[in-house]
Amino acid sequence: MKLEHIGIAVKTLGLSDELFAKLLGKKSYKNETVEREGVTTSFYSTGESKIELLEATSPESPISKFIEKKGEGIHHLAFGVENIRNEIERLKKEGFQFISEEPKEGADNKLVVFLHPKSTNGVLIELCQEKP
Repeated sequence: MKLEHIGIAVKTLGLSDELFAKLLGKKSYKNETVEREGVTTSFYSTGESKIELLEATSPESPISKFIEKKGEGIHHLAFGVENIRNEIERLKKEGFQFISEEPKEGADNKLVVFLHPKSTNGVLIELCQEKP
């Protein structure tokens, strides 16, 4: 596994894009809306990994609920894996809980699945695999 990206929940993507463009000295390489998750994303390359900014597109979005509860900030850590289904099985045997055990399409051409924070010291962990 490698750290694929860090997801950061933001209230206003436009303002956060300006901030991160200044901070990193470059513009995002991709903006994408994932309707099913109620989120618009913006990605920044940072060498071996990425930063993903996430803005809710509806009040029912998990990102909207996260910001209401905790405010803006780090939402999740994502680890890139070669075979997401094998990793799900391996981690289930190790006692980890998943929010959903079935991978779904995520942003940036990935299949994704999330481990429940209750089993990862309160940190939301995403596993992601490049879509074939």
